Amino acid sequence: MISNLKIALYLFPFFCFSQTFSGRVIDKETNKPVETVAVYFDNTTIGTTTNAAGEFTITYTSAVQSTLVISYLGYEKVFINDYRSRNIIEVALVAATNTLDEVYINYDDGLTRKQKLKLFRREFLGTSEFASSCKILNEDALVLRYNKQTMSLYASSKVPLVVKNKAFQYEVDFEIIDFELNYKYVDVELGIFNIQSVVYTGTSFFKNLKKSNKKKARKNRAKAYKGSVRHFMRSLYNKNLLDQGYWIFYDKFRINEWSYFSVEDLPNSDLKKVKLKTKVSILYNKDLQSELQLEVDEFIVDFYGNYTPIVGVYFSGNMGSQRVGDTLPSDYGLTLITN
Repeated sequence: MISNLKIALYLFPFFCFSQTFSGRVIDKETNKPVETVAVYFDNTTIGTTTNAAGEFTITYTSAVQSTLVISYLGYEKVFINDYRSRNIIEVALVAATNTLDEVYINYDDGLTRKQKLKLFRREFLGTSEFASSCKILNEDALVLRYNKQTMSLYASSKVPLVVKNKAFQYEVDFEIIDFELNYKYVDVELGIFNIQSVVYTGTSFFKNLKKSNKKKARKNRAKAYKGSVRHFMRSLYNKNLLDQGYWIFYDKFRINEWSYFSVEDLPNSDLKKVKLKTKVSILYNKDLQSELQLEVDEFIVDFYGNYTPIVGVYFSGNMGSQRVGDTLPSDYGLTLITN
């Protein structure tokens, strides 16, 4: 996920046929199988672990467009994108190289760990009602570094951060790839930190809490979905923005959305190419306000709300403020039909 501060239930009737991908994970140096390796599709609820023989089988659907992640503590992560053309694969894990993160744990960089944790939580989890229900269960794993010269906060972790989201009844494993929080003005003594930009990327795996309140979860997940970036992208793909509750504005005037958005089919695929004439404001359900600005000529979106590139497609306002605490898995609202 990348964010920049320049920055009745509406669900689609998705029916997705399942496919199966199998593999085996070994240690590259010893050629021995590795057990309990995490294998999951990024930002979904679809995942498994390897058995004693290092083998796994994972079922996915046509809706899954994300990367397959293979992760185990002490080894470099493996990312696989061409699984649709392969039925089985052997993955050789390489031992991770040592990093210098430990040096920074007690390093005096001008902020206490308590201060850095507070700043990190705010921009990683968010500030919404749903984010307030979230708790990072293993904060001790976080390495936080502050650069006084550039007024930037960086975060990393050797293990996935485990986030318990009570509102959505999910436990989320989030593996940080990058986290950078830049400020335009800082006064440490007064506790003033004016944000310029937030950029964070990583992989995530969603698990339902074992003792979940399903009714509460369904209600909160549906509320978070409506008016979200994914809901907007799915509506954009289907060219039914107005039916789904979206009004588009330019220079404070409501406009015909299709006079500013161009959505075209890409030949020989289910993808669509989207262009935007200029920066627009988005009003959802006559209440939630956002803005969308492109710094790319176009982007590609699929039926499920996945879009690329992410960098260059900037939301601000309600959609731009959504963080991990507001995020649903990309397979939310999909119905699986097994073969």
